[in-house]
Amino acid sequence: MHRLQRPLVCEWARACAVEEWSSRKHSTDARTNARSIRDNWKWEATLAGAILGLGSVLIYEDQKRRVAKAESAKSSVDHVFPQYTRADVKQHASLADRVWVTYAGEVFDITEFVELHPGGNRILLAAGGALEPFWALYGVHKSEHVFEILQEYKVGELVAEEQLEDVDTTDPYSHDPSRHPVYKVNSLKPFNAEPPPEILTDSYVTPNDFFFKRNHLPVPEINPDQYELVIETPNGTKGGKPLQLSLSDLKTRFPRHEITATLQCAGNRRSEMNAVKTVKGLDWSHAAISTARWAGVRLRDVLEHAGYSENTPNANHVQFEGLDCDLTGTSYGASISFEHAMRKDNEVLLAYEMNGNELPRDHGFPLRVIVPGVVGARNVKWLGRIVVSAEESRSHWQQNDYKGFNPSVDWDTVDFSTSPAIQDLPIQSAITDPHPGQKVTPDFEGKLTVKGYAWSGGGREVVRVDVSLDGGKTWKVAELSGDKQKAGQAWAWKLWQLSVPMPHNCKDLTIICKAVDSSYNVQPDTVAPIWNLRGVLNNSWHRVQVTVDAH
Repeated sequence: MHRLQRPLVCEWARACAVEEWSSRKHSTDARTNARSIRDNWKWEATLAGAILGLGSVLIYEDQKRRVAKAESAKSSVDHVFPQYTRADVKQHASLADRVWVTYAGEVFDITEFVELHPGGNRILLAAGGALEPFWALYGVHKSEHVFEILQEYKVGELVAEEQLEDVDTTDPYSHDPSRHPVYKVNSLKPFNAEPPPEILTDSYVTPNDFFFKRNHLPVPEINPDQYELVIETPNGTKGGKPLQLSLSDLKTRFPRHEITATLQCAGNRRSEMNAVKTVKGLDWSHAAISTARWAGVRLRDVLEHAGYSENTPNANHVQFEGLDCDLTGTSYGASISFEHAMRKDNEVLLAYEMNGNELPRDHGFPLRVIVPGVVGARNVKWLGRIVVSAEESRSHWQQNDYKGFNPSVDWDTVDFSTSPAIQDLPIQSAITDPHPGQKVTPDFEGKLTVKGYAWSGGGREVVRVDVSLDGGKTWKVAELSGDKQKAGQAWAWKLWQLSVPMPHNCKDLTIICKAVDSSYNVQPDTVAPIWNLRGVLNNSWHRVQVTVDAH
């Protein structure tokens, strides 16, 4: 991550500090000056603590003087603020409707601050909601000076009864964990959501709080001290009884192994298929993909401990059963081939850590399967049982979902038994910045910076990403970044970036990207030929339309 250049930050901070924040009436000269300075350095800055950096660049000596002046001007009579509900606050979630946020039971109108925010419009991610989830991640804001600045924008308080939230114990989803409000929610029950795409390329490894969430059933509550993984054993071994392993057994009896791997939902970018013809499924945009560092034990080691070998008869598939279940007791399930599970180079894990911490509840605590290079649906969470069998899992999600079909197959003619379950995923890439509909401004060299991700399944490495600003007539090669990975074990994505000259006299612009992997697989140019009734496997060229602000 680049750092803000201190002289420019200080200069900008001083320009902002001379404005009269308590009256919230900025002079035209001061606003022009702040904009000019901001434009000079904004191309130098990246996130740098950007999300909701409310006052983060204002904590300097001039800030103390301004706060002291504002304090001295306060009336000796306490002001009585109006009461608002969270629903009231939610109605103020855009510049047109004013931007309101809440913090510690108080309501603030930060509309006047938005254009001066050093992180740009990302401050709007919290519009109409609470600041706490953002400030919990970016502790720079938890400063006395920042709190004092925030008070200048106070317009009310939350009604007392809104401080507590009742839990409906009859709802099977009532004990689901809390989630960060930044997500675009595609389904509440079960919870399925994706982060804003631009957050994905802020860091190579996706923070746990921003990793996309794909649940099929309520999140189970599991006591790790009572947890046991049950593994069916081959006939005649372990006394014919299933092997039971506690979490402690897994951590102490087997070597710890760590990998960095990208998981992607089969429905990633389904919204683009919906634009061609309606499909059945959650309307995922292009952020149903994330990357983490996973740690646990190799599935191969555990299966060998249970008595299996490459020569075990009738061992064709490894079935995984989750501890999440519906009201009938039916659990989520999936399977991979036994051969895939036993190959040491495939690095299939029974993971208990994610990015250096225990698995979050939404991501499978206390144990989940990580099958790198394979569709997210096979990476079963809340793992409870493993069965080695001649047949693949009979689970609905293995037999009647997550399969691709001819574009002419519809729900009247589909026969799920005729298509194999998705395993390895195809080459994929997408643009995360700028976002669709954004107004972009060329830098002083007339260039636009474009960012995105690229990934391919099966351990195939991304070797190139091409970007076009003229409808695919000409292409520029983007710069790739990411961990160095072994051939055939490229489990994680590449992030890419390109600064490209803007076309002259252009008001509307379509940016296109496509990726190529180590087997020279390349993305198809359009969605229609790969459309299918479930809206899975969309890996067509990604297109983002923006408008150009030449000033």
